[in-house]
Amino acid sequence: MSPDISTRALLHALADGDPAQVLTLGGLLDRFQARAYGVFLLMSVLPAFVPLPLGAGAVSGPLVSLIGLQLLAQMEHPWVPGFLSRRPLSRPGMVKFRDRTARLLGWLEKVSRPRMEAAIDHPAARTFTGLMLVLLGFLLALPLPATNYPFGLVLLAYAIALIERDGRLMLIAWAAGLVQLAVVGVFSGQIAVWIGKLVA
Repeated sequence: MSPDISTRALLHALADGDPAQVLTLGGLLDRFQARAYGVFLLMSVLPAFVPLPLGAGAVSGPLVSLIGLQLLAQMEHPWVPGFLSRRPLSRPGMVKFRDRTARLLGWLEKVSRPRMEAAIDHPAARTFTGLMLVLLGFLLALPLPATNYPFGLVLLAYAIALIERDGRLMLIAWAAGLVQLAVVGVFSGQIAVWIGKLVA
């Protein structure tokens, strides 16, 4: 796979590749260098679009926050825990993810291109992106009803912005993330009551 592959082409290659070829997250990230954070985020968001026995947010949320912390620390390449780095990627899961997001990815790919790259690479931009991912990942991990898709769609925009190096899309993702944080803030009292009932 070329390091310049588009988001949709990446998903097609992973979903339709040789079933005998074992792909790992660590091996995939090593191929993408400057785009590795976007690829890591894309793989982390995948469970939000694929039904799981456990809450998808409990899987995706901590990974999204981990990515955010590394961007806050200005790390050049993402670090992945060994047990995740060596874990084979699920081709059936990627097929479901690709099929569920095909129309959205197709539209985003048409309007995305490398531009305003300071919003991707500038240390201040990386810091803000990291902070947003930490907060959104934390909220995604909470057992809130009907939030996987809304958070997942916004995080998908972050991932595509990082992969395609599209600063304009990143600005839109920042705005959408802030709106989500504001909405959660408005309803935080009700959310606290709901979580209290769950753990009572």
